[in-house]
Amino acid sequence: MGRTLSSLNKKNEYYRQRRLLILGASDFQLPAILEAKKMGIYVGAADINPQAAGIPYADEFFRVSTIDEKGVLEAAKEFRAEGIITLCTDMPVRALAYVCEEMGLVGLDYESAIRSTDKGAMIRAFEKNDVEHPGYMVISEAEDYRNGHTGKIITQIEEKLKYPLITKPTDNSGSRGIMLVENREQLSYAIQYSSMNGRNGDIIIEEYMRGPEVSVEMIVMDGIAHVIQITDKLTSGPPHFVELGHSEPSGLPYHVKEKIADLAGRAARAVGIKNGTAHAEVILTDDGPKMVEIGARMGGDCITTHLVPFSTGINMTKEMIKIALGERPDIERKFDKGSAIRFIRPMTGRVISISGVDEAGAVPGVKAARVQCTSGQELKELENGTGRIGYVIAQAETSEEAVRICENALKLIKINVAAGKEEKEHDI
Repeated sequence: MGRTLSSLNKKNEYYRQRRLLILGASDFQLPAILEAKKMGIYVGAADINPQAAGIPYADEFFRVSTIDEKGVLEAAKEFRAEGIITLCTDMPVRALAYVCEEMGLVGLDYESAIRSTDKGAMIRAFEKNDVEHPGYMVISEAEDYRNGHTGKIITQIEEKLKYPLITKPTDNSGSRGIMLVENREQLSYAIQYSSMNGRNGDIIIEEYMRGPEVSVEMIVMDGIAHVIQITDKLTSGPPHFVELGHSEPSGLPYHVKEKIADLAGRAARAVGIKNGTAHAEVILTDDGPKMVEIGARMGGDCITTHLVPFSTGINMTKEMIKIALGERPDIERKFDKGSAIRFIRPMTGRVISISGVDEAGAVPGVKAARVQCTSGQELKELENGTGRIGYVIAQAETSEEAVRICENALKLIKINVAAGKEEKEHDI
């Protein structure tokens, strides 16, 4: 027997007594604000940008940087927060953990937040807990290599690791500062490139892992990681490996996915995630799956806000909110379908015109079609996720069909750009 209207009203009345602070009010956090409001929760939003897209939907707004730990704590106390969350970005995780510890809220402890946002601390935790990972070296002599004094450091790297290598900042995300390195000449530039794309200048250098890459979307309860979905990933490849698409469920064999799920669960335990969501990135090498990294948050790129619900029926945003408020989440799969997202990569030049977005959105199976550039905007070469200029999301019976729907819909979107005096149509 289904719940009656009166029982639903009682449930909403319970939620109306709860106060949830959401770190960030940008487009990326908007799904959490809207979901919490749908649940009847009283929502506070914290963001440094007073024009952030989610502010009109929140009940209260606090103008504070989401990485300002003491400022966020002051906002949380003023708001009288009973729970605190952030969706798909790494650095607010530290402020979130700081508030959880100071106010006794459900969530991460601060040391676990460090291990899940600092790639150096993270890979050391993997090593300590026998979680498979690539060979690596962390460099923290920021001043030396930022000023070009790299000779000694390069020698130390070459004594420990073999080419090809990957360099990346220890404290950034979204493919920022990542570079593939084939030789010594490239390494000198890559060290400085990755350093300048981080906050503290520290970088991690890893042996390049070859093989299919997937992400693992998890809900963690009382230290036990429950794998909700495994997602296949498409990237731009070297040198920067920007993510251009995702599809669910993964097409890998079942026994391989079991190994990936086990690895991701052990990685979550290694960094100390006990209650909340986790997003792990894994590469299937010839020696088996190995960890790239893990975040104590939901996956970005619309993976957990859109693809997971479309492929499983599990609303991870809602369940994360429930965890933050001290409730047990519902992780029961409602159905098995396919979902996918494909991003539009930019063509260099100035945007002249955009068309076909509505037509793409009307394709059967398409759930969202969006272009994130405007006429007159200058587009640059793609170096990280912020350079992508739009996307299409689709749902179908299989992941392969969802990908085909995305690709066919993308063909309807036309973006004309001018490079100098020459005008070209963007071939999507």
